Amino acid sequence: MPLTIALDARLISTHNTGDTSYWRGLIQGFSKLDVDARFLLFSNTKRPEIVPADPRFEWIEVHAGSNRIWSLSTFPKEATARSAQIFHTQYNLSPQIKKGGVTTIHDVSFCIEPRWFRMRDLLILRSQIPSTIKRAEAILTVSETSRSEIIANYPAADGKTHVTYNALGTNITPWEREKARAHVAQKFGVTDPYVFTLGTRWPRKNMSLAAAAVDHLPKESPLKIVVTGQPGWGEESRSNRRITTGYVSDEDLSALYSAAELYLAPSWHEGFGIPLLEAWACHCPVLCSPGGALPEVAANAAEVAPDWEAETWTGLIQKLLADSGKLEQLRKAGHKRLTEFDWVDTAQKTWDVYCNVAQ
Repeated sequence: MPLTIALDARLISTHNTGDTSYWRGLIQGFSKLDVDARFLLFSNTKRPEIVPADPRFEWIEVHAGSNRIWSLSTFPKEATARSAQIFHTQYNLSPQIKKGGVTTIHDVSFCIEPRWFRMRDLLILRSQIPSTIKRAEAILTVSETSRSEIIANYPAADGKTHVTYNALGTNITPWEREKARAHVAQKFGVTDPYVFTLGTRWPRKNMSLAAAAVDHLPKESPLKIVVTGQPGWGEESRSNRRITTGYVSDEDLSALYSAAELYLAPSWHEGFGIPLLEAWACHCPVLCSPGGALPEVAANAAEVAPDWEAETWTGLIQKLLADSGKLEQLRKAGHKRLTEFDWVDTAQKTWDVYCNVAQ
């Protein structure tokens, strides 16, 4: 008899944030496992093309008056009515789920520095995370760093928190470098060499550091910085060298990585850092901060800055771009490191957790 798993799959249909990439990758990984399962994917939108055409996956569209009602009442009620044995959510587990609750918590950065969050979001997280951790029979997270931070802040998570790494999504397709440069020039008007950074402009992402580092370059340097992502909130950097694209298609995103001289990841904190994998897939060397799990994910495949000082980053950018041998070494190391993250492996580990919870 198949194990019936209900997933709160609403994020699958949103813009491609880390939480979205996680659901999409996990579902693709599940589709490649030879397991006796029934996956109930609950959402409040139409079935997207990303969901595999596999009879084990059932897309269930249900609506409620608000997202809060949907999470706390609609999802557990509808899943229970369909005999779900496992209820998998991200961050928030309804008190109506008495048995079989599994939740994914990507990070607890709100515990590290509350000022990175708007007060409303902070209050919600402080309210729901402790009770979710208490109710969950298993907690999944995406790095050893996050696991340690979750347990340090919430001791009740000890003994039931499992690391299941992120991996590269199917949305990224590397371009030949010259074709990528031509595409970026035609689409975004960027003809000078550039470094690239990506992310929703939240304070935690610290994207102003990347712009400041490029601004500190000598005036004669032609280097620009291209910034891609959703608007977010918080400090907005000003720079004559900055080109802001807003949210872009997967095709354009792949081209932007492929044509860049460097990818910059300046975050104060990350639970994982999927853009590192995307950059490596597009043969783009990476310079990242020491924030959160970034050094863990980077290993020896990226240049890890010692701090978040703009002058430090300016010096590292200059040093790296002047050393073609080092850049090639980073490209090769990145390609190798990328192979160590796989959605099928993550899906298998997640499945093992489900089976243990269902016993």
